Amino acid sequence: MRAPLTTPPHDPAGIDSPSAQDRRWRVLIVDDDRTVVHLVERALAAHGYQFFSAADGGAALTAIRDHHPDLVIMDVEMPRLGGVEVCRIVKANQRETGFGFIPVILMTARQAVGKIEGLELGADDFLVKPFDAAELSARVKSMLRLKALQDTLVQRNRELEVKQQELLALSRTDPLTGLFNRRYFEERLALEFARAQRYHAPLSCLMLDVDHFKVINDSYGHAFGDRVLREIAKVANHLLRDVDLLARYGGEELVALLPETGPKQAVRVGERIRLAIASLRFEQPAPSAEGKPVNCTVSIGVASSTIPRIQSPEALLRAADSSLYAAKWSGKNSVRQFEG
Repeated sequence: MRAPLTTPPHDPAGIDSPSAQDRRWRVLIVDDDRTVVHLVERALAAHGYQFFSAADGGAALTAIRDHHPDLVIMDVEMPRLGGVEVCRIVKANQRETGFGFIPVILMTARQAVGKIEGLELGADDFLVKPFDAAELSARVKSMLRLKALQDTLVQRNRELEVKQQELLALSRTDPLTGLFNRRYFEERLALEFARAQRYHAPLSCLMLDVDHFKVINDSYGHAFGDRVLREIAKVANHLLRDVDLLARYGGEELVALLPETGPKQAVRVGERIRLAIASLRFEQPAPSAEGKPVNCTVSIGVASSTIPRIQSPEALLRAADSSLYAAKWSGKNSVRQFEG
């Protein structure tokens, strides 16, 4: 005796959930016998499903592409492309970029074909014709519950991926300037240096430090100093290419990586940044505002992997830092290149 079909009275993520109850499920019926199509529709009419039909496998695939059904009820034996072949195509393309997950109920008039064999053909469920209307209704509801669960899982995975990307971005980002942080810069430095060595390509590093930043903070307050840093970061980032990387290294120091860039080009980039920042004017904050705008300058050190002494990412960074101090000692507001 066949065991009675049972379904849980309520499934928060399934067909009985409030969100699923508002959804009009789309059911594709595939059979070359119009009488069977009408019988299926009549057996399921009370549930308010939206029905589509196709008379063969080719038409079924077209209907799947056009109507995106939530469930396919399909005869095994049809002219040309049969139900088994269509089922295999549907299951082979159930990624999000394909059809997505669509449960398939296969039907056959052959009594000799058992349920296990039918499931082995790739179906999610299996019915032998002539079918009992109540059994069909129960199996359809079960498959739509499976579809609802799968859709919920896909949606939650998408949301989880978005959250993971947001967390990853936060872990890489300096909260004040919006630039990359020191940890991420050092990770990229190692990768870019290895790539430069492998392909014998130049890699340059720029170290920037805001001149007299302590005086700015002491005179106008840390909030004003933060505004200066944000604007400097914005200007410097705007003058770099998409392939370049700019990060806040610490305090008032910024650092940039310039792939495929030799020393002369890197110095020119540094000069453009220096001049652009020197042209900035900041209105003094109240109550200390005296009408005279505040300007600031930066000192920049430049180093390139083409220097024979630079044989590691750490050496490249130390060379840029050394050049930065040379720029500071030479009077600030200047660009100095590491000569090796």
